[in-house]
Amino acid sequence: MPKFLEKYSIGVGDRFAHQARPQLAACVHAAQLGVTIVPVWNKSNREHKIVGSEPSGARAAADAAVRALQWPYSYYLDADHINNETVGRFLDPCDFFTLDVADFIGRPADRASVDEFLRRHPEFSAQARCAAAKYLFAVQEAGRIYRNIAGRKDPATFVTEVSMDETDSPQTPEELLLILAAIADEAIPIQTIAPKFTGRFNKGVDYVGDVPQFEKEFSADLDVIAHAVQAYHLPSNLKLSVHSGSDKFSIYEPMRRAIRRTGAGIHLKTAGTTWLEELIGLAEAGPESLALAKEIYAEAFAHREDLCAPYAAVIDIDPARLPAPQEVARWTAEQYAGALRHDQRNPLFNKHVRQLLHVGYKVAAHMGDRYTKMLDACEESISRNVTENLFARHIEPLFLRA
Repeated sequence: MPKFLEKYSIGVGDRFAHQARPQLAACVHAAQLGVTIVPVWNKSNREHKIVGSEPSGARAAADAAVRALQWPYSYYLDADHINNETVGRFLDPCDFFTLDVADFIGRPADRASVDEFLRRHPEFSAQARCAAAKYLFAVQEAGRIYRNIAGRKDPATFVTEVSMDETDSPQTPEELLLILAAIADEAIPIQTIAPKFTGRFNKGVDYVGDVPQFEKEFSADLDVIAHAVQAYHLPSNLKLSVHSGSDKFSIYEPMRRAIRRTGAGIHLKTAGTTWLEELIGLAEAGPESLALAKEIYAEAFAHREDLCAPYAAVIDIDPARLPAPQEVARWTAEQYAGALRHDQRNPLFNKHVRQLLHVGYKVAAHMGDRYTKMLDACEESISRNVTENLFARHIEPLFLRA
């Protein structure tokens, strides 16, 4: 049996491995209020390459935070968005593996595989042949990745997630059921599934789409999972994983209603929002750190095309709404923090600035020790912002609000 992922979990990205303790502090606060939400520190191979870090460093930061705060519950380190080419460096330190097969969606499975799937699953009508052809190869690739990991690491020591969210078209509840049936056929002990939902899940900003329609589909997906667990003998704790889930304030209430109605668990992945709180903390800490935050904006602005290209599918930035670096250079700490902090009631808030800086962590990475030493110097200001953001804007509205 694999490790058993708890009912509620939250993915917490930490680009520079400096914020594990304030991130965990938000989970501690939730536990004190009676709700256990286990942290999953996630960092992709791409992020490690950009920052120049190793998964072992992320493990060390998480372990140190757990010791410092005497966290008594589980916690995990996620090999985020890995494939067979990138998994090797994650095997030793990680105990959570996100198998990213979105790029394989639409690659045609061979006809014999499709025929065998439909023969094995007569519950799907002949009309399901197109969906089977669309998704079966991707699920088979997930099986190949899982078996690669399980052949090199004890399956009892890690959690498996399958990710299909970074693709063009959302999966319908009917397609999700077919995907789960195929995952069961591959004998993947999946505990979370990350589909692409309807609407846009842009990095670091609110959900864009029809909220009632999202709620309807999200609730249907929960019902599909409950059925699939019984029908296909999948792990009993299988749950939805919401990727790019940070800052999706308009759908937290519908999600909360749905998981309370069904008793379902959920995994919310917040990823890069912590890096933005570092910038806010720097802006508020003093003149020298504010100057550094402004410099990062100026460099991100100058290289915005290169920075945005890898994230084109998950950002919507209007260049005309980005202030010139010369203007930002004149901003006060209040103006910089106000533009970046995700408070839609604040007239200073600028979602275009926020999205640009969300993908601009490469600029800080190139600063090396100059940036990380400033993080250490401004620890109090940054920690306060990191904990408040994770608890007040994410954990409390999704898990705790009445």
